Amino acid sequence: MTSLNLPPLPPLGGETTGRNVVDVITQQHRELLELCDRMLADPDDKRVTDVVIATLSRHLSCEEQYLYPAIRKVVPGGEELTDRELAEDQALLVTLQQLQRDPSAKQDVAAAVRRHVDADAEELLPVLVQMVPIEDLIRVGNRFETAQEAAPTRPHPATPSTPPWNKVVDPAVAVVDKLRDAVTRRTTYAKDL
Repeated sequence: MTSLNLPPLPPLGGETTGRNVVDVITQQHRELLELCDRMLADPDDKRVTDVVIATLSRHLSCEEQYLYPAIRKVVPGGEELTDRELAEDQALLVTLQQLQRDPSAKQDVAAAVRRHVDADAEELLPVLVQMVPIEDLIRVGNRFETAQEAAPTRPHPATPSTPPWNKVVDPAVAVVDKLRDAVTRRTTYAKDL
């Protein structure tokens, strides 16, 4: 039985393979850092700023839905770690809201993203790898990637940040975000830049 209460992987006939949640998050962190560098290098490109906001909003939503509950459940001291990360994510969402209205917040967002990436890389992800079997990390990675497509593309600091409510509210809010994105032709993915 899994320590994270996840359904089994489909039978693969051998060793379990796939992208685990640490791989997925690490790749997203690299993309976020590159996007922030690009945003700072070309401050007049609103499309890059829109992509930073959308990518980071999706990323934080998925961490709140899947990474933090895993940390909370299996890591000693996980309650304190996740509470601290949730508070920092909340502040980052507020800063993202400011960035939507005030382009001068770009430096603040880039600095907060670097702090977020460093905290995950130094504290959360290594301990998760030590405490959770690879099969469970792969399951969480699958859910993380799936949740990204149903995650908001704009910051919503007033919405719930913990399960089960964030898993209900975030996809609903995301529908409205995506409608707004379509109507305004807002760029939300780096591949579309």
